[in-house]
Amino acid sequence: MSMIRDLRAAVRPALRRGHTPHEYDRYDTTRDPSASSAIVDCAVYREGKRVSDHITPSEAMARVRAEGGFAWIGMHEPTEHEFAGIAKEFGLHPLAVEDAVHAHQRPKLERYDDTLFTVFKTIHYVEHAELTATSEVVETGEVMCFTGRDFIVTVRHGGQGSLRALRHRLQDDPELLAKGPSAVLHAIADQVVDGYIAVADAVQDDIDEVEIDVFSSGPSGGAARGGDAGRIYQLKREVLEFKRAVSPLLRPMQLLSERPMRLVDPDIQKYFRDVADHLARVTEQVVSFDELLNSILQANLAQATVAQNEDMRKITAWAAIIAVPTMICGVYGMNFDHMPETHWRYGYPTVMTAIVAICCVMHRSFKRNGWL
Repeated sequence: MSMIRDLRAAVRPALRRGHTPHEYDRYDTTRDPSASSAIVDCAVYREGKRVSDHITPSEAMARVRAEGGFAWIGMHEPTEHEFAGIAKEFGLHPLAVEDAVHAHQRPKLERYDDTLFTVFKTIHYVEHAELTATSEVVETGEVMCFTGRDFIVTVRHGGQGSLRALRHRLQDDPELLAKGPSAVLHAIADQVVDGYIAVADAVQDDIDEVEIDVFSSGPSGGAARGGDAGRIYQLKREVLEFKRAVSPLLRPMQLLSERPMRLVDPDIQKYFRDVADHLARVTEQVVSFDELLNSILQANLAQATVAQNEDMRKITAWAAIIAVPTMICGVYGMNFDHMPETHWRYGYPTVMTAIVAICCVMHRSFKRNGWL
């Protein structure tokens, strides 16, 4: 129990902005050369220790049934043909097998006979020097887990989310790993949710940056004329993708933490509550991101509208000023014989002086009222 209390420390690496827990091994897809091309690793664990290497899934299950323990088979983007043997060996349900092969599933928890099928969406923050209207902010992948009484099969899709480092950390904690497949399932859930927390912090920085740019430009600034709308909308789309990965997972984590299950060790089940709590906090944070971006977008559009209104007022004021000489010159351009002051020596200077005086008065009036 003392080791179980240190569960989170055993499976959670240090987090820092832009680097999720699976960041450092995201490209590690080394596979067992003696097994199917989709199998990353296959091993048998007994009393928390790895007791076999370089064996096939059939050999692993044979040893488990004969000697006890459990088998952990890790796969990366298997085809239907590659997964068919695994599905037959472990008696996996066809519907779950189809989901695992074709991916693009919502996070969920389903029970098929004596197997739990869990889908996690992994999130990776994409580093960028500057946020633009086309920047990719988050990148998603998937991890599916088939958890049985004496086995766990993990299927990973996408270029990130490798479980190799997690496997090594668990192997360094035999007392925890002795709890069986449910300990592995919890460790995976914990790593995925820790990744959400790190990505949420990084996305928060991007939102803060956009918010500062929008409100520091002022109502007459260039950025306020709609230049930030594209960046805000792109960030909103990325947050929506983040939300789709996080929100549906909350209910499965609550079920794992609250409902007794034969396939989940009672000592491990307690720690799913902690995962569910962290996930609820991230869910609230992502929802607040969406609402904040809506407010920022509305503020940006309002500033653009104010700037356009100011432009229209200036244009209207100048048009009114220019209308005075246009109208007077238009009247005198009609070439009538009996026009006021046309034969007076000082008629032309008088008219020009009157035009300038009227325009100056109008300009001063518009300036005082804030139109110019």
